[in-house]
Amino acid sequence: MKELFLSIPSLIIFLHVISAVLWVGGMIAIRFAVHYSMQNIEEPKIKLARTLENLKRFFNMVIPAILVLLITAIMMILGLELKSTPLYKVALIKEVIWTVMTLIFIYIYIKRVKAQKYFDNGEVALAKATLEPIAKIFIPTNIVLGLIAIFLGVTLRGF
Repeated sequence: MKELFLSIPSLIIFLHVISAVLWVGGMIAIRFAVHYSMQNIEEPKIKLARTLENLKRFFNMVIPAILVLLITAIMMILGLELKSTPLYKVALIKEVIWTVMTLIFIYIYIKRVKAQKYFDNGEVALAKATLEPIAKIFIPTNIVLGLIAIFLGVTLRGF
């Protein structure tokens, strides 16, 4: 793994950073731009349909980014031999944060699928209620965790 990392470190770091940017930046865009612009849609059923579609497209983009983030993190930890340095603790904290974010993402993904089923069955109120905690609790939580992880990554690169 060390040889692979040392042969293309810039590419691996780029893929890691761009994956984090897509995930965290995407959540920021959805929560603070798309979410608020969606509030201008007056018809509840259309608003909900667009919200479900936006989340589905976002998830399709983010799932590969999450996988790339994990793979490149492992490559960097092994390639830089962080395990034998004091920086290993920072790297582990970062990985714990990304793991928690991934678990939250899986929960959000399941909730979106459930909301889609409610919506498809004409149960608009249940679909809306299922999605509400995503915008109010889970995406903001993942944004904060993601920003902390990015800061720790910058800290790691600064050493």
